[in-house]
Amino acid sequence: MSTPIRAVPPDDSPAPGTPCDDHLVQGFLDGDEVAFATIYQRWGVLVHTMAWRALGDAHEAEDITQLVFVGAWRGRAGYRRDRGSLGAWLVGITRRKIADALAARTSRTRLIESAVRDAGGVRHGPAESDAIVDRVLVLDALSRLPLQQQTVLSMIFYEGLTQAEIAVRTGMPLGTVKSHCRRGMNRLRSVIE
Repeated sequence: MSTPIRAVPPDDSPAPGTPCDDHLVQGFLDGDEVAFATIYQRWGVLVHTMAWRALGDAHEAEDITQLVFVGAWRGRAGYRRDRGSLGAWLVGITRRKIADALAARTSRTRLIESAVRDAGGVRHGPAESDAIVDRVLVLDALSRLPLQQQTVLSMIFYEGLTQAEIAVRTGMPLGTVKSHCRRGMNRLRSVIE
């Protein structure tokens, strides 16, 4: 006599909709960090894969994944079970973050094109030409950074804001602004080199 074979999801997690899944969602809504870690393990790869496929950049996909899960944690009170599964809610957040990143990328591209047009019809001396080339290179390198880092560095370079002023304007914690600035400068330096 053979024992019936039971289908088990590859990660040994319960199938969505099971009582255990409901318990996990309730833990998440109640602010249980263990439940949140389990949710990240279950849906993190999906979120990262969606971002990577849409953006074509692993670093940017990592940033989007982080933004999705930080946003989900902070906005967990806005999740309504009657509107769909937690996975579908996370996919919706992911799509919005990807759309934001693509819009920022379009904006950066327009900024670079504008700089190239501005440099086009005017005769420049060698020093002015070098400055224009440097400006285009910096704008191009800046456009390759993840959205948060690009935003922080643009505010520093082009608006002359301090990190504390950026934190107030964006609502990001000061430590996060400093982290984006440091990581952005390191990436900017490696892209330019």
